[in-house]
Amino acid sequence: MMETKHWTVSEQSLNKQAMSEAAVLLKQGEAVAFPTETVYGLGADATNEKAVRKIFEAKGRPSDNPLIVHVANTNQLEDLVEEVPDVAHKLLEAFSPGPLTLILKSKGTVAPNVSAGLDSIGIRIPSHPVGLRLLEEAAIPIAAPSANISGRPSPTRAEHVVHDLDGRIAGIMDGGPTGIGLESTVLDCTEAVPVILRPGGVTAEAIQRVIGTVMIDPGLAGEQKEKPKAPGMKYTHYAPEAPLYLVKENMQQQADKLAEAGEKVGIIATEELAATLDSERIQICGTRKNLATVAEHLYDALRHFKKSDVSVILCESFSKQDVGAAIMNRLEKAATGVM
Repeated sequence: MMETKHWTVSEQSLNKQAMSEAAVLLKQGEAVAFPTETVYGLGADATNEKAVRKIFEAKGRPSDNPLIVHVANTNQLEDLVEEVPDVAHKLLEAFSPGPLTLILKSKGTVAPNVSAGLDSIGIRIPSHPVGLRLLEEAAIPIAAPSANISGRPSPTRAEHVVHDLDGRIAGIMDGGPTGIGLESTVLDCTEAVPVILRPGGVTAEAIQRVIGTVMIDPGLAGEQKEKPKAPGMKYTHYAPEAPLYLVKENMQQQADKLAEAGEKVGIIATEELAATLDSERIQICGTRKNLATVAEHLYDALRHFKKSDVSVILCESFSKQDVGAAIMNRLEKAATGVM
């Protein structure tokens, strides 16, 4: 165990001393957790192989799972890639800073364990004021997957990071709850037609409005790749402590059946469905009227139920339109099965 430094920083008043201390630790090759608009990231100097290794060690993350590099501006981005094609320029203009990661051909300046041996890297400019200010202060590219134990739900609050990584990393910067709540969309721009490798905060529909046709990677339909180009394509992710089952219909009936069999059932549901259910253990994850609220609260809901409280979790299913595609991508990776 190591001593983990804690800072509290608000979006309104950016604590200069905290920013400076965290940036110094990053430049010294340490791993520091910080907020982005999607989830909390666990960052380390993307050009320092030893520093990047600390991310994998702290998370227990497989080494063939590539990391996304976070930068403060397009100049830093251009320093890391061979070229920025026209399609990528259009996307950066439309969505950056923001929750869109572009896969581009690497110049080879990042550490090899960032890209897992690939000749491409995923790179984005986050829009969270705290995360962006830290990147500006550090002035180095920061490799940063989600700041959680590998395979568990991603952290959307600093207390989630503390629960998973306190004593494993050099620092945790608390910037309050994240906004979007799901990881960035990952778009491969190395192909003739861009390919969505992971749905996220920027929807396929929004991307199509800017650049026209995009393809959806077969990996999203369950076809695993030996060398994934993006995080979340090959391994189980986002799993809560108890087995999770997605329920397409008859939630109350499914819950009653399990309860009669002796299970302690927790339910994750929208406000609308929750109002129709009779259960002592319901965690509301948002409203069907606005699925962005479900995205924002999903990981918090997945972390809500502990093994000591429930033996099984049932979760409402959603349409795969717009942000629903990202929500269901995460739920399907977290689930043990479907009912």
